[in-house]
Amino acid sequence: MLLAIVAQRRTPTNTALAAAAPHGVDARILVPEQALSLLHPGAVALGRLDVADALDGVEDGLWALGSLAARGVVVLNRAGALLAAHDKLLTAKVLQRAGLPHPRTRILHPGGQVPDWDGPVVVKPRFGSWGRDVELCSDEISFRRHLRSVEHRLWFQRHGAVMQELVPPAGFDLRIIVAAGVAVGAISRVAAPGEWRTNIALGGTRVAVEPPPEAIELAVRAAGAAGADLIGVDLLPDGDGGHTVLELNGAADFTREYRLDRDPFVAAAAELTRVAAEREPVRAEPAAAAGEDVA
Repeated sequence: MLLAIVAQRRTPTNTALAAAAPHGVDARILVPEQALSLLHPGAVALGRLDVADALDGVEDGLWALGSLAARGVVVLNRAGALLAAHDKLLTAKVLQRAGLPHPRTRILHPGGQVPDWDGPVVVKPRFGSWGRDVELCSDEISFRRHLRSVEHRLWFQRHGAVMQELVPPAGFDLRIIVAAGVAVGAISRVAAPGEWRTNIALGGTRVAVEPPPEAIELAVRAAGAAGADLIGVDLLPDGDGGHTVLELNGAADFTREYRLDRDPFVAAAAELTRVAAEREPVRAEPAAAAGEDVA
């Protein structure tokens, strides 16, 4: 089996995934153009396109995943699944349709009417990552000030922002990596002192964790709702002993610190090759469209 990790960057996670491929699997990391040139029916492509550095969409290459699927290549993390993970408005839609807990989400349009204050709220780029430009607005003054500060940024001009109700910060979250419907890794991320966001890029630290069964079940259901084959699911404690799904990450980075019962890279590669061998190519790529507000 030829397994191509289709990505714009040769990250440590992508490199470790390729190295962990089972015996008999030729795993390579290819940019979208290379994948389209080299892959033919019988091959497998795993989409690992991330959010663009400018936060104005997904990295170039979704078109290649669709073309590969039409050609008869088995595509994991198809274009629609990556959009469902990276577009936070679409994430809210698919989670709501699946009946999964998620903060109430609304869209803020460039030049549009600012909704009546109903805070505190978190304002985020619609396509965001690394905690960048994520702002906690505790009152209406800070909310309107933040909107003025981002109104000329490219990501806001192109897609607007999402406004989410605040899940009270606990100082930590839980990220679970799901591969082919199986939880293969998990970690708790603890926010840096004085920081409410848990992102490692903002100084957060990783702490080993054994997630409760209900959290694993919730993460697996969220991955299924997005149609994703390899995804990171970020959960926050809901204050009642359970969790709510905060975000999905279609190109989540992880390390061996995420280990559960086995090496997370070996586990992920094994589960992905298993499901790829079972799956018939699907030639029609389902359309993914995002609406307006999500109650």
